[in-house]
Amino acid sequence: MNRLDYQFYYERNLPHLQPPGATLFITFRLADSIPVAIRRKLRAETIALKARLSTIADPDERREFASEGQRRLLGKWDSVLNMAQFGPTWLRDPRIARLVSDSLHYRHNRVYTLHAFCIMPNHVHVVFTPLPESEGTYYSMAKIMQSLKGYTAYQANRILGRRGAFWQHESFDHVVRSAAEGQRILNYVLNNPVKAGLVQDWSEWPWSYCSPEAN
Repeated sequence: MNRLDYQFYYERNLPHLQPPGATLFITFRLADSIPVAIRRKLRAETIALKARLSTIADPDERREFASEGQRRLLGKWDSVLNMAQFGPTWLRDPRIARLVSDSLHYRHNRVYTLHAFCIMPNHVHVVFTPLPESEGTYYSMAKIMQSLKGYTAYQANRILGRRGAFWQHESFDHVVRSAAEGQRILNYVLNNPVKAGLVQDWSEWPWSYCSPEAN
């Protein structure tokens, strides 16, 4: 199997889960946007999570534990990212933010249904539902993210006149398990600029989007 093919569950540095037809909450960040000391601490927690997962035999319990563990880790990563006190903040540049925004919208109704996103100075939150690719399979999260991040990294580096890694390789993802949780996640995504002290109301942030159906 190609590593970009659709898979219900797989692990790399982090565990990833994509049930058929599921809505996904994904966070991806700029390369080198978290200090080494904090990365090591959070990496240690990730290793501990993977070690605990290896002891769980029941597949359903394993996936549930992985999902909850990632949710906790994401909250810690996001708190650091919101401070934007370390590393690049290229997404502050309206040219780069527009590039990412347009790329997220472009894939709507092509590989996913787009529900919401928020582009912060050094990271992006997005909520989407991958579309069926062929009978019984869906566009894989890995394929969608490689395409999105690969294209935007190339174009952003051209705009900025730089070379090298633009995005951190692996993204955080979380399966939206219910309508109530979906609403909580949408509120979290849209209010991220408010939480970070960038605006008073989410609607003031120019790089947020929420589909009419999601409101």
